[in-house]
Amino acid sequence: MSPTTGEPLRSASSIVANTTTGYHILKIDGYSFTMATPTGQCLDSHPFTLGGHRWFIRYYPNGNTSEFKDYISIFLYLDGIVGKEVKARFQFRLGEQQAMTLEEVRTFASSRGLGHSKFVKREELEKSTHLKGDSFTMRCDIVVVNEFRTKEQTAVGDPPRFVSVPPSSLHHHLGDLLLAEKGADVVFDVGGQTFAAHRCVLAARSPVFSAELFGTMKESNTNTAGVIHVDDMEAQVFKALLYFVYTDSLPKTKNTEEEDEEEDVMSQHLLVAADRYNLERLKLLCEEKLCKYIDVGTVATILTLAEQHHCEGLKKACLYFLNTPANLRTAMATDGFKHLSRSCPTIMEELITMLIT
Repeated sequence: MSPTTGEPLRSASSIVANTTTGYHILKIDGYSFTMATPTGQCLDSHPFTLGGHRWFIRYYPNGNTSEFKDYISIFLYLDGIVGKEVKARFQFRLGEQQAMTLEEVRTFASSRGLGHSKFVKREELEKSTHLKGDSFTMRCDIVVVNEFRTKEQTAVGDPPRFVSVPPSSLHHHLGDLLLAEKGADVVFDVGGQTFAAHRCVLAARSPVFSAELFGTMKESNTNTAGVIHVDDMEAQVFKALLYFVYTDSLPKTKNTEEEDEEEDVMSQHLLVAADRYNLERLKLLCEEKLCKYIDVGTVATILTLAEQHHCEGLKKACLYFLNTPANLRTAMATDGFKHLSRSCPTIMEELITMLIT
């Protein structure tokens, strides 16, 4: 029997680089004063984090060597463990606009910076519009190569696809189910406002709801009418929590200044609720949002919240902010910081340790 002949089997794959993209703006405020820095000596930027690594920029006002004394030299450094190497692409440019092209992938080590000895001639900078009020800014765009992975691809010559599968709409359907209250079999009373929901959905999403509705906590906080009372929580917070349970996302908000302030407060309350009902993803989403609202007026309150509810990422973001002396001095004058020192004494110990190391 002769072997069957026909088209050979085809397959294809690709090697893809997982990358993290970001940038750092360095402002030189008081340019004329930096000119007193001798050739070969530098001023370093504040460290910043990108792609899981710490970096800093080294600024030489009068060049990094005597050969380049008429130029400003600028270099990007990896701030980390000696011997560690990171692959990345980068580009410096004057101003805050994104660089159109980046240099080729280079390997950074903690002991060696990469950049430009002849970044810009001082005479040209001083005649340009970039220097305003004795200050100028520069931007460093960075693409960090994290790792390489492989993925399957459609082989060249494969027949066209005639069926297109849309993304899942399950979250939309469940959100509509919550809104319509169709088939709801449990009612919650929160601050005098009632919410109808579905026991199975709640129990599937939260172990606390599961215990409350089907387990050891069943009916411990239910009145004779079968309504479950939720204490120590605002109605709007519980409404947002239910929305997440059904849709795995947060309610949409507008981007006005007033809405931002409300989102800050809501995220704090919602984080507490997420911790109460063991909704880890919701808790992390709130942590991520609160990181954007850290400033000298809020950092103490947010840090207290992070410590009390075991939010390690949010706590690190607050401590990173307070690592700047000016931020710490201003924050220490707030009422929130006084409350922090009373309610979380271990945090004060960590701050002292951080400042002396």
